[in-house]
Amino acid sequence: MTESTAPPADQPPTRAPHPRLSPLDPWPNTVVWRPVSRRLIVVELLRFAVWVTFLVLMVLLAGTFGWPFVAATFWVLAAYTLLRGTAIVRAVFAWGYAERERDLLVRHGLLLRRLSIVPYARMQFVDVTAGPLERLFNLATVQLHTAAAATDARVPGLPPDEASRLRDRLAALGEDLGEGL
Repeated sequence: MTESTAPPADQPPTRAPHPRLSPLDPWPNTVVWRPVSRRLIVVELLRFAVWVTFLVLMVLLAGTFGWPFVAATFWVLAAYTLLRGTAIVRAVFAWGYAERERDLLVRHGLLLRRLSIVPYARMQFVDVTAGPLERLFNLATVQLHTAAAATDARVPGLPPDEASRLRDRLAALGEDLGEGL
């Protein structure tokens, strides 16, 4: 007699357990994620400091409403600055990108996580930009453009040599696939 490996008719077949995963949590771990430069934290904090300075000046100008108004506004502004500064640091750590054979993955976001998958064949052109503050800290941003604006992606905070390498690789892959760039 041979033994049957099938379960009895009154019991459903059992499946190997697998963890429940959402499309974004955790980020796909089958690829090697490259982080952006940590110097981006300083750039973003400096940009934020400009706005906070502007707000402080506006509160001081509005000081004609009386001291309680100014004091309360400064406390609110201080709390906001602390929370936003912490969020900026964490947001930079959330940025990452991964190059795969046929597409580029870009991830970012804390509360609202976003994972963009941009096929190389769909890319129309790639921009590399660096504003004055980014140049001061030796950083650049790679912007990927596709036919659908909703699928555009950007990778900020890259050293210029890495941004150039990524731009050239994306252009070459787009040409190899016969479409896009």
